[in-house]
Amino acid sequence: MNITYLGHSSLLVEHDGIRVVIDPFLSGNPQSAVQAAELKVNAVLLTHGHDDHFGDTLEIAAKNDCPVVAIHELAVFCSSKGVKAHGMNLGGSHQFEGFRVKLMPAWHSNSVRDGDKLLYAGEPAGILLTMGGKTLYHAGDTALFSDLKLVSELHKLDAAALPIGDNYTMGPEEAAIASEWLRPGVVIPLHFNTFPMIRQDGDAFVKLCEAKGIRACTLAAGESLEV
Repeated sequence: MNITYLGHSSLLVEHDGIRVVIDPFLSGNPQSAVQAAELKVNAVLLTHGHDDHFGDTLEIAAKNDCPVVAIHELAVFCSSKGVKAHGMNLGGSHQFEGFRVKLMPAWHSNSVRDGDKLLYAGEPAGILLTMGGKTLYHAGDTALFSDLKLVSELHKLDAAALPIGDNYTMGPEEAAIASEWLRPGVVIPLHFNTFPMIRQDGDAFVKLCEAKGIRACTLAAGESLEV
């Protein structure tokens, strides 16, 4: 499994010719490593519908004629906009061609913008993505909560991508605790330094994890990691 950081909370994950993008906030993202029109993917996976995660979902899905995989209400919204969508719910999993997705609980909020309105978009989620026998956990914009311990009890994690920006999500100290509970092969920090409100020191977070015996790695936009 190859993981490429596209900026903010967006990851491009690929194995054996199958490529999926998670939370493709690219246009308007000062960190973005790629333009939406350049992406060739088999699916778009969403943790929730906020602008900085939903991003270029509709453009990418339409251009690639691929499904958006998301919580049911958000999938229905995407379908109403003319793209393919596959709705799921928390705790459910589905095998797609070349990859498997399971949605996990996340503590956050969830809405999607439709013109000048914000619409309810179901529950926010974390994503367990399995490809080529490896599993990535993308936690979305969650707060720290004790049920994160269940993720590692039920699944062996080769990588975990966690928000550290604070204010809207858990901060570095809480994310380090989550890393200790999850015990993945490597932790990738997300959702920081895109805007002044979520300014954090990624290297300091890595040290917090290393002090707990956990490998962590900050990725620059466009940088990849093989797990």
